[in-house]
Amino acid sequence: MVAFGYTLLTEQRDPRGLVSDAIAAENAGFDFEVISDHYFPWLDAQGHSPNCWSVLGAVASATERVGLMTYVTCPTMRYHPTVVAQQAATVAILAGEGRFTLGLGAGENLNEHVIDQGWPPVNVRHEMLGEAVEIIRALFDGGYVNLAGEHFRIDSAKLWDRPEQPVPIAVAVSGRQSVDRFAPMADAMVAVQPRADLVRRFDDALGATVPKIGQLPISWDPDAAEAVARAHEQFRWFAGGWKVNAELPGPAAFAAASQSVRPEDVAASIACGPDVTAHVEACLPFVKAGFTHVALVQVGGDTQPEFLEFARRELIPALREAYGKAEAPAIRRR
Repeated sequence: MVAFGYTLLTEQRDPRGLVSDAIAAENAGFDFEVISDHYFPWLDAQGHSPNCWSVLGAVASATERVGLMTYVTCPTMRYHPTVVAQQAATVAILAGEGRFTLGLGAGENLNEHVIDQGWPPVNVRHEMLGEAVEIIRALFDGGYVNLAGEHFRIDSAKLWDRPEQPVPIAVAVSGRQSVDRFAPMADAMVAVQPRADLVRRFDDALGATVPKIGQLPISWDPDAAEAVARAHEQFRWFAGGWKVNAELPGPAAFAAASQSVRPEDVAASIACGPDVTAHVEACLPFVKAGFTHVALVQVGGDTQPEFLEFARRELIPALREAYGKAEAPAIRRR
């Protein structure tokens, strides 16, 4: 069985709108909600990028049932891992026991370049993320943490307010190198490509089966042509793939890199239009690959209220009929 979630995409919505959408998504019947953690939108046309942790605090207080998760936070440059641990522990307390998962990743130059420290190569970024995860786990477990590491130095850090159960950590992976490094220290896997090989390798490396959380953009609209046009305007950057998307420094670079992407190219990779069957079938590759959770992204900030009503009325019932009632494993600390 698969749990279906809703993405609070900070790049396309203002803070108040995100909180309103979170409430509506819970009422629509989504099982969980994830939120992006950006300093910049991918393209100027998206037009937003509020602080995700401020929004999360409001969402945690405004909702009651849905699981919450960062998808994903980079805890190495723009944020220090001790700060991420404190933010996550605070949100977990506000949300209530068992609702919050800390999703972590190696980051994108798009967001991390703002501190003007340079953009390390991927091997170094993975080293930094691994060290950060160890620091955050130690802080979640309580007591003082001191470290003179290769990338971070910690002087007597401690979380004074922690949830009773340590916050589970999900780590984003995209290939063999990241799976082998991060599976042993993760409680769940994050990936944006529906690759069964990642699922199998993650479980093999971990020696256990844990939740796998994927993400899928769709562009619902009563007008199919409008859905395609909006997806092209705001989501054509998606075609670059993560090896490219992690490296580009800002929206202008993404606009230049995606200038040859045509509307029909976007429509071929993102389900567009009013047909509920098309959006349900778009989830199938993740289901077949073995993902336990799939978070949908509705492209277009202004369309969220109408989309969430469509989800309540048609999409969620259709997903349940196609893939069964959500009985995916809960995301828990191992």
